[in-house]
This record gives sequence, structure tokens and C-alpha cells, in this order.
Amino acid sequence: MSDSAKSRAATLAHLRSADFAKGDPIPLPLTMASIFHAPGDATGFNQYGRFSNPTWHAVEHALGHLEDAQCIIFPSGMAAISAALFALVKSGDCILLPSDGYHTTRALAERFLKPLGVAYDVRPTASMLDGGFAGYRAVFVESPSNPRLDICDITAVAKAVHAEGGILIVDNTTMTPFGQRPLDLGADIVVSADTKAINGHSDVLFGHVASRDPDIITRVKDWRETAGGIPGPFEAWLVHRGLETLEVRFDRMCSSAETIARRLKDHRAVSGLRFPGLAGDASHNLARAQMQRFGFLISFELASEKEAEAFIDNCALIESATSFGGVHTSAERRSKRGDDVPPGFVRLAIGCEPVEELWKAIEASLDKIAG
Repeated sequence: MSDSAKSRAATLAHLRSADFAKGDPIPLPLTMASIFHAPGDATGFNQYGRFSNPTWHAVEHALGHLEDAQCIIFPSGMAAISAALFALVKSGDCILLPSDGYHTTRALAERFLKPLGVAYDVRPTASMLDGGFAGYRAVFVESPSNPRLDICDITAVAKAVHAEGGILIVDNTTMTPFGQRPLDLGADIVVSADTKAINGHSDVLFGHVASRDPDIITRVKDWRETAGGIPGPFEAWLVHRGLETLEVRFDRMCSSAETIARRLKDHRAVSGLRFPGLAGDASHNLARAQMQRFGFLISFELASEKEAEAFIDNCALIESATSFGGVHTSAERRSKRGDDVPPGFVRLAIGCEPVEELWKAIEASLDKIAG
């Protein structure tokens, strides 16, 4: 971990203490309010729950501390993605999306942006630079892509997009600010589904948009206030609680994933293994250059749909679930969600269990299907 990352991690839990008065609670209080006392000119104060909330402010402060940027929070990752796109594109614009990233982003473009006159194209993450970026108002990348874990050169994409007058949006859900820093690499906007590792306890939906461009932040905030896509105070409070342990959890998850990926590579039941931390992975050299950690997601193929389902169902330390990033290790056969992957394709999300015990459970389940 770099010195700046260590500093961010060390100070994250102490951000509020600068304003403490004697007797103040050290944990973040939960403010459940839709209205606030606002006599006269209340500019600069909380007035109404659709505009602001003290619990929101604390979460945005913490996320901003990690991103080194202004942050606007939302009630889900898709709400954050929607806000970034709807606030910044207009009829007649064209956007570029990853063909192999989270499928709901493409569904948003097809079902809602396209009828409003916003065209879109798609391109694989690994070849995102091919074909250039002329004519695109916004380019949206997801690196590593979910679920295949391909990577693109964010710095090179940012330079090329900016040369054509576009903006670059990076979905950093799988990596968090401790694993990858797209704004440092030249991206204009980061979006994240904080439902995943940032909250880390699988008990809340949440998301954020981060940018160092004040105009972008103003437009995204205006979109939230006007459209009403706001997070609840309790959900924000839960995410703040999760943020205080993010660095510890993320470190454990990434370290365990490196160990387990190396062992999966040698298992006879496994093929098509992808993990950016493996020296032989197609993305490894680029991952080493632009990522601080290699993440906690691993993908691989088993021989059939039946074997994939059996592996997940028979592993005592894997939860069968469609999300990832929590303390529980989880896995899913992704073809059942409509991803363009083989029937036996498994996305494995490593959690916080002791790694040797986790590996024993994974190995036992794989051995059972391998015969």
C-alpha cells in the first residue's frame, strides 16, 4: 500500500473528530428527518430531506476523503450510473459502453436513453482503445469487467477520449478506491455500487458518483435533488459503518483471492481461470501498472451447468448469491443472469473467511465434482 493510501486509511475513522465538542458521540449519529428548523433565509442549512441530510454529509465526506474528490451518494449503484449519464448527456449525443460489463448499464441505454434520442455503441473492454472515440459525448468503461475480469488501459483511454472532446466515466465497483484510482489515471467521473465492498455487509443498496470537476458535481447533485433519487439516512449510516472497516476487509479479501487463484489454476476441474493477479493472466501486466491490488473476484469455467451449480451448492463456505463484496464468500453461475459466458462459468467473490479454511472447503467441493 502506498504512503498516501496508508494515510487515507489511517485517518478515515477520525474525519469527524476535528469538529468534536466535549461529550459528542464518536460514532456517527443517525439523523432521521425529512424536515429541519429553517426560519428566514436558511441558505447553507439543512431544510428538506430531498436536499440534504447530516448523515449523508458524513458519508460523502468519507467517500470524498478516499476518492480525493467530491462525492454525491445515491440509493444504489444503478442510481449513481443513471445520474452520471442523465445529468451529462442530451438528445443527439452518442455514448460508448462496454459490451462485456454489467448488463444493466446496457439495458439502461437501450430501454431509456435510446428512446430519448441518445445513441449508444458497445465495445469489448480489452479492445476499448480500438476504433477511437470520435463522436462520443461520454465513454463508459468497467475495468476489470464484470464478470470476465478483462482490463483496459484507463490512462490511455482517458487521453484518447479527451482528445476527441468527450468525458470518461469509470465504474470502479469491483476495486474500491483502495484497489484502483481512476480519477488519478485521468477519468472524469467514477461511479461505484457501494452495495458491494464499500458497505461490505450485504445489508444495504447504495452507490456514489465522484469527480474533481465542480461543474460535473453540480449537475449530478442537481439531478439527484430534482429527480428525487436520494438515499435513506439509515442506509447512509450503514454505509458509513462499513467504510470504517473497508481497508481491513479489502486487504483480507484481496490477499485471500491471490492465494486461492493460484491454487485453482492447478485444479483438474477448473479451466479458463481469470484473475488479474496471476502472472499468466492476459491482464496481469496492465493490472500491475494501474491497480494497487488485484481485487477479490475470480472467474473460471467448470465442465457444465450441472457441475457449476453443484460446486457452489456443495461448498460449505460459499453462499450462492448474485452480489459480491461482502464478508461472506459468494459465487454464481453467471449465464443464468444473461451474461454471454459458457454454462459452467462461475464468478467467485472471495470474502473474509480465514483463507486456509476457505480453500479446504472450495477444494473439497471441486474434488467432489471432479470425481
